[in-house]
Amino acid sequence: MTKLRWGILGCANIALRACIPGIKQSQTGIVSAIASRNLEKSQEAADRLEIPKAYGSYEELIADPDIDAIYIPLPNHLHKEWTIRAAEAGKHVLCEKPAALTAGEVQEMITACEEAGVLFAEAFMYRHHPRYERIKAIMQSGEIGDIRGIHGAFTFSNPDDHKNVRYVREWGGGSVYDVGCYPLSAARLLLEREPEAVTTHAFFSPEHDNVDMMMSGLVEFSGNVALTFDCGMWASFRNTLEILGSKGRIVIPSAFVTPTEESGHFRVYVGNEEREEQVPFLNQYALQVDDLAYAAWGEKSLRFPPQDAISNLKVIDACLVSAETRTRVVIQ
Repeated sequence: MTKLRWGILGCANIALRACIPGIKQSQTGIVSAIASRNLEKSQEAADRLEIPKAYGSYEELIADPDIDAIYIPLPNHLHKEWTIRAAEAGKHVLCEKPAALTAGEVQEMITACEEAGVLFAEAFMYRHHPRYERIKAIMQSGEIGDIRGIHGAFTFSNPDDHKNVRYVREWGGGSVYDVGCYPLSAARLLLEREPEAVTTHAFFSPEHDNVDMMMSGLVEFSGNVALTFDCGMWASFRNTLEILGSKGRIVIPSAFVTPTEESGHFRVYVGNEEREEQVPFLNQYALQVDDLAYAAWGEKSLRFPPQDAISNLKVIDACLVSAETRTRVVIQ
């Protein structure tokens, strides 16, 4: 089988720890090169992860004719620039979430990719796992009754790392950009519609450039259903999702990251009965890479069209405005 040749734009932890191993475990991809603005850093990563080429600039990697697709794990404020530059060089783009700082920026990125005839995909790895299709099937079967609400939480604690890019406001720092985007995306995925309005409250930390270190919110959907969520970077770790119905509920203990074979399983409660739904232990990063490759080869369409990234950024935009103004924000 032909392999899609990937170039990695930066040595971020998510790239080294998750995406590069995912590409290597995929059916379709190989990692051909990695770049950093520090050649010594990229060379060390290349040697450790057995990547053939290392570059000392992003420009060099993008210019490499032997690269088919670029993975962008750079800080959020750099996503737009390097997506457009990769597109102009004829490379497909897999860009870490959130795709950019605003919905408007994402539209510019998508337009650039369309004009260049390349694909653009946002890297929400969790939604490529087949367990979410199973969860949707249970919801739609009526087993747990009418859907009354969803609650999602994604929190971790890392407040002492003051040099972390997540704590730079101008760079798109903050918890809703970093982890809150997951429950927001999941509710849209499971309910198969877009929200109408949001109301949020946030803890903006002066110690961390006034980014939102914690956010809680209510996201209104049509049909009398809402998502309640919280996200944070200065709180005990949680990574959960619960779908509440009139007859039962679905509980996903590890909703977005699944580090062990058992952590991907979820439970269904109906009346006094409960069962565990066991799911295969699959590399979610490999699945998202395969999705882009098959689309690049014309074998199928992207599971999640690039416009989905615009829709998710509209919700994130509204969450930040709501928290800053202490008002309910209608999503346009």
